[in-house]
Amino acid sequence: MSLFAIGDTHLSLGSNKPMDIFRGWQDYVQRLEKNWRAVVSPEDTVIIPGDVSWAMQLGNALADFRFLDELPGRKILMKGNHDYWWTTMRKMQDFLEESGLLSIKILHNNAYRVGDFSICGTRGWFFDATDAQPDKVLLREVQRLKTSIAAGRALGGEPLVFLHYPPVTRTQRCEPILEALHAENIRRCYYAHLHSAAIGSAFQGELEGIHFSLVSSDSLGFCPKLIEKIKS
Repeated sequence: MSLFAIGDTHLSLGSNKPMDIFRGWQDYVQRLEKNWRAVVSPEDTVIIPGDVSWAMQLGNALADFRFLDELPGRKILMKGNHDYWWTTMRKMQDFLEESGLLSIKILHNNAYRVGDFSICGTRGWFFDATDAQPDKVLLREVQRLKTSIAAGRALGGEPLVFLHYPPVTRTQRCEPILEALHAENIRRCYYAHLHSAAIGSAFQGELEGIHFSLVSSDSLGFCPKLIEKIKS
């Protein structure tokens, strides 16, 4: 049993939002499926930290969810800045259950135990945010992160944090998120969101006792990244 991560799948099987107009994204769905099936087994778990589907409403994401459900392993989905289909936890859980998508779970103010680890996280916030109330949104995301980590600690195991937005790059820092990671004694953090030329700005490695890794799809060549092999 293993734990993988890959963010920004940007699926649009039920909507008209082609990603292959962007450099490096040609045939990305086929490449993602081929690579996924090559490395992920049915007993594995894959975290998708945001920008899962371009669907504007939950029902319109059904084709994308079915695509993911048919791939090997359990999938844990998180919210990204383009997941407009995102709604309440209850509505999402009910939709997945009613649609028979039993391999998909939602990470939102909660956590999941996978072997000796607890999967925690939230969307986070970014340096160039244009929200009308950026401070309010950031503080809400910090609280959601703490809530998720608390849920993870209740489950036991080492908390692994997944974010959509990077908490740090080579030139910028999101101090409230970093402070929360330090306060909670987090040792590993994985994030997505950065594409194309922005991948070069990603900070990867250890900073102040925390190891950071970028897991956006194009940065990984559309192949899920192995996070940990779990002892059975």
